[in-house]
Amino acid sequence: MPATTRPAAGLAARTAGLALTLAAGLTLTACGTTTTAAPDATAPDTTAPPCRTASLAWTLSLLDGDSDSDSDSDSDSDDGNDGDGDGDGAGRGGNRSGARLVAVNKGSGPCVFSGFPGLEIHHGKADGIEGAGTGRPAALSLPGHAAVAVDLRYTRRGTPGADTSWCVRQREATVRAPHDTGGTVVPVTDAHGKAAVLDACGETIAMAAPHRTAAGI
Repeated sequence: MPATTRPAAGLAARTAGLALTLAAGLTLTACGTTTTAAPDATAPDTTAPPCRTASLAWTLSLLDGDSDSDSDSDSDSDDGNDGDGDGDGAGRGGNRSGARLVAVNKGSGPCVFSGFPGLEIHHGKADGIEGAGTGRPAALSLPGHAAVAVDLRYTRRGTPGADTSWCVRQREATVRAPHDTGGTVVPVTDAHGKAAVLDACGETIAMAAPHRTAAGI
């Protein structure tokens, strides 16, 4: 009789141990699945539509101390070939000047601002300058009434060594949202919102990666 009861006890012990091992493995697997499935809180809302030009309110402002007011430039020709007057940039420090393009989401729902915006400054059908960025900026989720900014750098007329054969002097620019085909005209202002003139030389205006900012800044 003892010879028949020992195997039964050993089998029961092994079965109980196997059950505990399986239960522990399932618990670890479930925990691992829960951890890896956690959403990335920094990722843009992929369900939101792309930002469109018409759904954004645009401003193009020259940096403080780097602009000519509209009244100062009224006596200057806009043909882009006259370097005389207050708009020639002479006497200002540095070889590059700055501006900022800001777009505010006019809607209440979010949109995705993915890439560099379009920026073109033309004088009629003559010389023109376009904005150009490098790399592939991260997509930004833009909630309703939130703003995105793009910092700009360009060469002013009168800068030593500047190629004045390709210059544009304008009070407005054409802008568009990334990957959108329709553009809109935005006036150039100084840092205080006063009408100003952008006087730039060269084929491109350098664009930094878009970043979230407070509206109107």
